[in-house]
Amino acid sequence: MSSRSLNKVMLIGNLTRDPNLRYTPKNTAVCSFGLATNRSWTPSDGSDKQEQVEFHNIVAWSKLAELCGQLLHKGDKVYVDGRLQTRDWKGDDGKERRTTEIVIDNMILLRSRNGMGANKRSNNGSDDGDDDTSVKAKASDDDQDKSVTDSTDAKDISDDVPF
Repeated sequence: MSSRSLNKVMLIGNLTRDPNLRYTPKNTAVCSFGLATNRSWTPSDGSDKQEQVEFHNIVAWSKLAELCGQLLHKGDKVYVDGRLQTRDWKGDDGKERRTTEIVIDNMILLRSRNGMGANKRSNNGSDDGDDDTSVKAKASDDDQDKSVTDSTDAKDISDDVPF
């Protein structure tokens, strides 16, 4: 008997730091960056509007990693979708560590940190009046297979963990 499950994450937020592009010993690109998402609400008791920020660790592999490393900068607004992945490692102090990351399959640059779409930045600053993004990137099926097999090679990305 098979049971269905779903591991899907979709986020729109702003980069909290410049992407960190590295390569595994097998020369597979891996890029990591932070993404902040905001949520605001007004409590039912009518008090002041509340806001909460969540911080997410994002990881991209192969071609998508290289594109993220080239195109993204701190402050950019992006859409990403992918899956949650938890991994364990041993820190420099010998303690066991665990982190949950979002391994992305797709990335769309919505707006750069200066408010211009990716198309405008790549056209020598020309403004065509279009705020929609022209940069969309998707991981291939081969890239996703590599992210599973190369995840053991990704131990060098533990420096991105905030604790």
